[in-house]
Amino acid sequence: MINVRPRPSNDESAPPENVQIIVITPTYKRYTRIADMTRMANTLSHFPNLHWLVVEDGNVTSKLVESLLQRTALPYTYLLHQTKTGYPKRGWYQRDMALTYLRENYQQISKGYSHSVVYFGDDDNSYDLRLFSDYIVNVKKVGIWAVGLVGGAPFESPKVENNSVVGWHVKWNPKRKFATDMAGFAFSLQSVLDHPKALFGTSCKAGGGAPEPCILDYLGFSQQDLEPFGFDKPPNVPREIYVYHTKTVKPSTFPPYELYGYEIEL
Repeated sequence: MINVRPRPSNDESAPPENVQIIVITPTYKRYTRIADMTRMANTLSHFPNLHWLVVEDGNVTSKLVESLLQRTALPYTYLLHQTKTGYPKRGWYQRDMALTYLRENYQQISKGYSHSVVYFGDDDNSYDLRLFSDYIVNVKKVGIWAVGLVGGAPFESPKVENNSVVGWHVKWNPKRKFATDMAGFAFSLQSVLDHPKALFGTSCKAGGGAPEPCILDYLGFSQQDLEPFGFDKPPNVPREIYVYHTKTVKPSTFPPYELYGYEIEL
């Protein structure tokens, strides 16, 4: 099942630089899902040059998610792909289906744009508007930046010298080729088209169970290709984090529930 809203026919919604952002978001039914996606939608709605590609892990789409997507006024695609046997239950399969969909439909999705950038945005993270306006929209090939509250540390970050990535400030598995979180990078749509077999698959030995090193490698990137963002301030000016790997905790509740006409996901 596919639900699509295309970009408006006029070009007034495109930014001056005519760069498109494509945000891929795996999602699944849970008690806090709509609260998470409402927060994310309020962020993404600031960017008319953004296409939101949401992939549902389930056997039916959600009316609440569909309504939320419609209210954003953004161009969006809502796909339904339940995780296949053998895949981790962490959005791997949904991201693969999104990449496949982009390869098959990029001309329609990116029509009128001179450059498109793809970002994996989970539905429960916390995003600063500047992640999109200052970082992602300026990615040429593959951009990388710090992520807060991840990997057993307050943040993870590339180690940058002379505007080049030379290593990683991480606690967990620092020997990874690309020791970054899913929220910490974005890449050109062209790299997806140039590497038609690049998918997450069912495992990533190079990542010790984390998929990021493998997908970046499959897309043909090297450490020398990485474009670091957030490292252009003088040494005496504190750096800022624009995305946090957050997770909404399910509150304690006392079933059974009387819904009184409200529609919620339990």
